[in-house]
Amino acid sequence: MSQTGPEKSAPTKKRRGRKRPLAKIRHDLRTPINHIIGFSEMLLEEAGDQLPAAFVQDLQKIRAGGAKLLELINQHLTDEKFPSTKPDRHQLCHELRTPVNHIIGYTELLSEQCPELGQPHFQADLEKIKVAARTWLTLIEEHLMGEALREREPIRKPNYPETSLFRRMDKELRQQPSGPSLLSIPQRGRLLLADDDAPNRDLLCRRLQKLGYEVVAVQNGSDALKLVRKESFDLVLLDLLMPGLDGREVLAKMKADPNLKDVPVIMISALDQVEGIVRCIELGAEDYIAKPFNPVFLRARVGAGLEKKRLRDREVSYLRQIQEEKQRSERLLHIILPKDVADELKTTDSVKPRRFDNIGVLFCDIVGFTAYCDQHPPEEVLPQLQAVVEAFEELTARHGLEKIKTIGDSFMGTIGLGAPVPNPALNCVRCGMAMIKAARGLPPYWEVRVGVHVGPVIAGVVGRRKYQYDVWGDTVNLAARMEAAAEPGSICVTASTWKLLQGHCQGLLLGRLEIKGKGELELVRVGAT
Repeated sequence: MSQTGPEKSAPTKKRRGRKRPLAKIRHDLRTPINHIIGFSEMLLEEAGDQLPAAFVQDLQKIRAGGAKLLELINQHLTDEKFPSTKPDRHQLCHELRTPVNHIIGYTELLSEQCPELGQPHFQADLEKIKVAARTWLTLIEEHLMGEALREREPIRKPNYPETSLFRRMDKELRQQPSGPSLLSIPQRGRLLLADDDAPNRDLLCRRLQKLGYEVVAVQNGSDALKLVRKESFDLVLLDLLMPGLDGREVLAKMKADPNLKDVPVIMISALDQVEGIVRCIELGAEDYIAKPFNPVFLRARVGAGLEKKRLRDREVSYLRQIQEEKQRSERLLHIILPKDVADELKTTDSVKPRRFDNIGVLFCDIVGFTAYCDQHPPEEVLPQLQAVVEAFEELTARHGLEKIKTIGDSFMGTIGLGAPVPNPALNCVRCGMAMIKAARGLPPYWEVRVGVHVGPVIAGVVGRRKYQYDVWGDTVNLAARMEAAAEPGSICVTASTWKLLQGHCQGLLLGRLEIKGKGELELVRVGAT
């Protein structure tokens, strides 16, 4: 019989994720912490009164972070309290990472200040602290998580880079010099930061402000949501894990709000929160920034998020301008053409010419306008003519007529081209009487002549560079002849048109008069009842 059964079953009793005794793990983790505390204490001693108080306070935060790490190790890494399940180990790992992320952040901030303060020799010890902190992070993954990290299979968004790639990029970027060309170029933008951890907020705010951004910081998701709905921000940074409303819930509410869905969001997370990060990306987050904050990555990812926002805003602005120009061109088109004609032109890029029956045509001419122009300056004449034309346009619209054009001081309108009307002649006469009254009330108190005729016309659009909607036919010519035959302050119609007006208007027979191109015609002067 095989003797391997009992021997093979023994390893399965070991805790998964922990292959070494806790005493050994505690020893390995305490070593880099001792380096952090030792070097920070030496720097504090050397700093004395030589350096600004803010610099010394940040050194004290590094020292306090190291002490906090020792306290957490002594508290949690015992046989009685070490967690046995994956979620509990992940939570412990997150809790242990937080102080070391603060240490790395403050170390990088101080290292950048050393040359400005004339203390470049401080950078060597600060670099040793940073190396010790990063070593500690590596040991955390190796000892506390072990196989647990490798066993997880996060939900991946298609084409989204995996965490291993980010880690490799992060390592490469950390090896590059972060000189002025990368970090000192001033940036612009108003950012909202939500993080429940005060040192994290402090570090990130200072980093972003140093890059030139305006930063507003809050300590929970609820405050972030209230603020982003109330004020304008170019980008929002959300910590993934916050008490109450967490980062993912804030993100979901923002993307569901039409007013906020285009505001770019970057998630802040620890490297072991891959699944949560991917879900946030799927919800619409632009990117994520891992703790501890790498200055080069921070600048690159925030800058990329803001650039997307600027491009999106520019696109929205261009679309708005296009829409405004389209509306403006449509308004101009409707000024030049009747509505149904303009709609047909927009739809088909052409207007089919048509023949219409029973169309009322009106011509109105200002008496003595040519002589008046010769005796007065254009600065006086044109505004007066403009006032008359505007009054005529309003009156034609009020009586159902469509302005066709002005020819010098002559105004032409029609009725019945869009939709048939019961008595187009009556509409034209009533409009003409209103024109006579309006002209008499406008300086220099004009008199006008009005001619009206009703009959068939052909209507269509001519021109390509400048559209002109016009009507042609004998009806148009007769209406123009009636206007020329009218006395100042009166309306003249043909006998055939008068038949349409009998019972509605008063008329005076003028007899048979010679009309150019038509011979003798019987004309009627019309007045309103």
